[in-house]
Amino acid sequence: MTELLLPTASPKETRGAALRVLRPHKRLVAATLLMLVLATVAGLIAPRLLGHIVDLVVDGDGGAVLPVAVALALVALVQAAFQAQGAAMVARLGQTAIATIRETVVRKVLRIPAERIERAGSGDVLARLSGDVEAVNEAVAGVLPTLIDAGLTIVFTAIGLVLLDWRFAVAALVAVPFQLAAVRWYLRNAVPVIRDERVAEGARAQQLLDSIDGATTVRALRLEEDHLRRVTAASDRARRLSIRMAAVQRRFFGQLNYGELAGLGLILVVGFFLVRADAVTLGAASAAALYFHRLFDQFNAILGSFDNAQAATAAFARLIGVADLPDPPERERRHAGTDSSVTVRGLDFAYHDGSPVLSDVDLTVADGERVAVVGASGAGKTTLVKAIAGIVETGTGRIELGGIEVGEYDPVDLRRKCVLLSQEVHVFADTLAANLQLARADAAEDEMTAALATVGASGWLAALPDGLSTVLGRGGHQLTPTQAQQLALARLVLADPPIAILDEATAEAGSAGAKVLEAAAEKALTGRTALIVAHRLTQAARADRVVVLDRGRVTEIGTHAELVAAGGGYARLWAAWSANR
Repeated sequence: MTELLLPTASPKETRGAALRVLRPHKRLVAATLLMLVLATVAGLIAPRLLGHIVDLVVDGDGGAVLPVAVALALVALVQAAFQAQGAAMVARLGQTAIATIRETVVRKVLRIPAERIERAGSGDVLARLSGDVEAVNEAVAGVLPTLIDAGLTIVFTAIGLVLLDWRFAVAALVAVPFQLAAVRWYLRNAVPVIRDERVAEGARAQQLLDSIDGATTVRALRLEEDHLRRVTAASDRARRLSIRMAAVQRRFFGQLNYGELAGLGLILVVGFFLVRADAVTLGAASAAALYFHRLFDQFNAILGSFDNAQAATAAFARLIGVADLPDPPERERRHAGTDSSVTVRGLDFAYHDGSPVLSDVDLTVADGERVAVVGASGAGKTTLVKAIAGIVETGTGRIELGGIEVGEYDPVDLRRKCVLLSQEVHVFADTLAANLQLARADAAEDEMTAALATVGASGWLAALPDGLSTVLGRGGHQLTPTQAQQLALARLVLADPPIAILDEATAEAGSAGAKVLEAAAEKALTGRTALIVAHRLTQAARADRVVVLDRGRVTEIGTHAELVAAGGGYARLWAAWSANR
């Protein structure tokens, strides 16, 4: 499964993408860094003032302590103000950047060919658009400000130690080997766990989607226990990796504490000898200890955020992998004319594992003709109409719409030329008008009302509390399956394509709604070239011609009467259908 997932960007590609996103905001980046530098410099004054207070007390000049204490309080307020403003600017910069990436990823996902999404699994896409976006979002809000502040503090605190006495800086370096050893161990052990954990979370999401979306089929085939075992196994793997990651973190922080103990101990020892030699004051030695404690706190902040930063980096790389997918090649716009015929020649299609779906399919649909496609489940009906609509890329063969090959159409022109309507209708959480304007953004109210009337939806439209302004979907008015299909057919009327394809678009309705939807489909298809994947053979009987598919091959073509008279596969299907009506 892993090799079928959507791509993940390399470290170089990830860095390049981050720079591209930040480049338009150079002034904000500079202002943010300036604010954080000012906050860091203000923070370095506090240890020096505390050291000065120690010297004043040692010298017996207690009366001078109060002004220094007031100055210390003012420095703390100034530092807090700079830090708050800097954090707000980091958040603004980061959220602007992640919004740009998120919009790009969504736009790319919507343009990825359907079969590519199916191969990757919707769980992979969902994990990127939810979990990965959330991981980057959390890093931008929390980890990024911490890393920037800690990095600046380390640099300026090291300078402060050198200014106190270079020997303090040398003493602080004793902690470095401990930190390097801890980081080297952490990188070796944590990075593979983080990577495996992200993959496991995607696999878990995919298995949950498969089990929930296919719940009806799972129950019908008595596969509940099997799917429960699969969900449990996927969840257990993600859980075990999470526990392993927690153990790695505990050991990592333990190793860091050894470095802090060694470094602070040596700072105190060096301070003792320097004070005894009158090389520095007791206040300076105290300031050095405070600086080191502050310095090591920042090292711990960076290293403590490392796992979150790694997770966010991995998530960002997965997002960039999608964002950097190449756009479909620019097509030379060709005028399609008024011809709405469909021609298929020598069409082959196979799944990624090589299993054939369509084999040497030939089909011609005349301008204005209505053709039904029938066959057993798995015969290749849906794949055929998706290929004609340009939704899936075929292997060999040629498909022409109006005399022009599908691949030569600009994507926008192709959508205007041919619209495919499936049985899976989505009602968006928005007004009825907004749901209809997905088909044509400039549709006026009277046009939307007329489209609904065409498909027989005037009755329930009149019953809506706010008419076209009624909010549908989650949290709003719920449409029945029949009403949702009528909404989809009304979209088809508004889009007004010369070629329309219905892929079992009336299959979701029960027997009560079937006749309503078949009548609605008849009206919506009037005046168009139509291909109908017929769930109900009454639709095939009313078509101009019927195409029968069997295991990816066209086995019969003719009118309903001709095929029934021929006594072949279609005649048997019709007999079985008629007997069960």
